[in-house]
Amino acid sequence: QTHFLSHSLQAKMSRPVQARRLEGIDKNIWVEFVKLATTYSKVNLGQGFPDFPAPAFLTEAFRRAVSGENHMLHQYTRAFGHPPLVKVLAQLFEKLLGRELDPMTNVMVTVGAYQALFCCFQALVDEGDEVIIIEPFFDCYEPMVKMAGGTPVFVPLRPNPPKDGKLMSSADWQLDPAELASKFSERTKAIVLNSPNNPLGKVFSRGELGLIAELCVKHDVLCISDEVYEWLVYDGKQHIRIASLPGMWDRTVTIGSAGKTFSATGWKVGWVVGPDRLLQHLRTVHQNSVYHCATIAQEAVAQGFQRELTLYGKPESYFVQLPKELQQKRDWLVQSLDGVGMKPIIPEGTYFLVADISQFKSDVPDVPNSDEPYDHRFAKWMIKNKGLAAIPLSAFYSEAHKNNYTNFIRFCFAKEEATLKAANDILQKWKQEKNSS
Repeated sequence: QTHFLSHSLQAKMSRPVQARRLEGIDKNIWVEFVKLATTYSKVNLGQGFPDFPAPAFLTEAFRRAVSGENHMLHQYTRAFGHPPLVKVLAQLFEKLLGRELDPMTNVMVTVGAYQALFCCFQALVDEGDEVIIIEPFFDCYEPMVKMAGGTPVFVPLRPNPPKDGKLMSSADWQLDPAELASKFSERTKAIVLNSPNNPLGKVFSRGELGLIAELCVKHDVLCISDEVYEWLVYDGKQHIRIASLPGMWDRTVTIGSAGKTFSATGWKVGWVVGPDRLLQHLRTVHQNSVYHCATIAQEAVAQGFQRELTLYGKPESYFVQLPKELQQKRDWLVQSLDGVGMKPIIPEGTYFLVADISQFKSDVPDVPNSDEPYDHRFAKWMIKNKGLAAIPLSAFYSEAHKNNYTNFIRFCFAKEEATLKAANDILQKWKQEKNSS
């Protein structure tokens, strides 16, 4: 009897359990590097979250919501978004996009921008559809397209260094118009746009967005526009929303994040804004996956937006203050990296800057015939030996193009002054050691 039971259990367990759509997408850069950073790093400029507090008006709103009279805030709210939040988002985006929005059909709240992306790919991409992804790209786009049965098609931003020895800017990384046009075909279902771009910090210009829009209209292609860093733009640059360009509202889903907007990444409140003809399909995915997002977080975020709407464009607006503070932090890190010879690419937006590590390569031995890109080895070595965590840039490229971009790493500068100072101390000490060896 026992022999029969163990035999039948073995027989049952021999078939593959994993769904085919998960093949090849099981590795995740964040799992590996977050673990390394937690174990070894003294200073973590790797993962993109601030280590400074969220604004007091937001945390107070959360406190009021938790401890206030309205006990219904501890229960389910509307599945597609807490009514006060979708209403204020509709009001704000009416202003930003210059069109009337229905809070119930043109806005949906998600568990962070991450789930918004997942809903987009699951709802809009079919088996065999092609999705154009601009490289470098936030790393989840590729596996999410594959999980939906789609085929990612990559088009790179190509660096064009300034001739005068000046530091490079993220604006110097550009699309080749002919190369971009060549990626569109009758199989193309969507293009993913991320502006301001993570990891480069590139803010796409009106001309670049116009080119993408023209191709979308010409080939009847959807645009999934990831705009989580929409308020984090520097040097007087302007963030242009592609949904506001001619012919684009009807084919664009715009994604935003309270985490990035209000420096509260752990709250996981995101949203999508777009036409009902697209959002109705996202709602189907949403109701059959998470169904609902945390009520209290949505209530507090709604109050945060309410405040920002009344202060819109005024100096005391958080949307005006935060980019000023972050631009200063960016400039400190640029100076610090440039001072030791790790050449920064000055970002026009986001939390991030990419730096060229070529001058530091002699510190980290090359391993001939290794499958691992050099920048991965460099970043791991730096965490273990210098206590400074950053992320390799090749993690933001497809398998085919990874090895063309292995001289760069990405730093996050959305950190306390003390954190950035500690990073500078590590870099200075490292430079002195290099000079004396």
